[in-house]
Amino acid sequence: MKNLTKTLLLAVLILCASPLNAQEIALQLYSLRNEMKQDAKGTHALIPGMGIKYLEGGGTYGMEKEEYKAFLSGLGLSIVAVGAGYEALRDNPQSVIDNANSYGAKFATCTWIPHPSGQFSIKETKEAIEVFNKAGKILKDAGITLCYHPHGYEFKPYGKGVLFDEMLKNAKNYDFNMDVYWVQMGGGDPLAIMKKYPKKFPLLHLKDRAHGTPGNTDGRGDVETNVVLGTGDVDIQGLIKQAQKVGTKYLIIEDESSRSVQQIPQSVEYIKKVMAEK
Repeated sequence: MKNLTKTLLLAVLILCASPLNAQEIALQLYSLRNEMKQDAKGTHALIPGMGIKYLEGGGTYGMEKEEYKAFLSGLGLSIVAVGAGYEALRDNPQSVIDNANSYGAKFATCTWIPHPSGQFSIKETKEAIEVFNKAGKILKDAGITLCYHPHGYEFKPYGKGVLFDEMLKNAKNYDFNMDVYWVQMGGGDPLAIMKKYPKKFPLLHLKDRAHGTPGNTDGRGDVETNVVLGTGDVDIQGLIKQAQKVGTKYLIIEDESSRSVQQIPQSVEYIKKVMAEK
């Protein structure tokens, strides 16, 4: 009995010492799109050496689905989030569920709302809210969380705030995968938004922006302004700390620059360093 008591006490102490809201580092495979075109298998093989085992993806890079899954498993990699096209969510949400389930992924992210270039308005915003809530309920019932990834064009003024406020306030059946670079590009404050809506961000796209980069609200930008995390003008440190507080599940690195292969390992080390700080 005494030994059992000691064992239980030790287990409690271990649980108390462990972080309550542990984060995992993941990679958006779009970061390596250029390299994938040249050598998909060889490029995937680089990822474990970067200190990453979780991926956001959903395609198969020319392989059959089962072959691709076996290939990933052999590298110790797993897909935790898949892409979800707007039209698929609107017209065939089951296809998104099927793709997510095939990988065992519990998240699906929509990254773009169709709209005339430079003309995103309350009309498209309301339509998207309806699509996301309707599809989000279907995905939720299947055990998958639908997330929307803002792209900067949602920060045009509306009422006393911006269009993105409407998306946040009316999100009943969906959450957000905040791309902090694009939020800042649009004129938003990603950390302030995360603090105001602490339960809305199970995923984060961590992407830093070179100092002096001009913002815009058209969702477009120079990919070469993506820099190593912690070296740009986005408060990546503050965002990581907030993610730890609120239990964001995956910190997803997305680096669209031509230097991504070199920069990603540095960004991984930066995230680890910040997460270890007290």
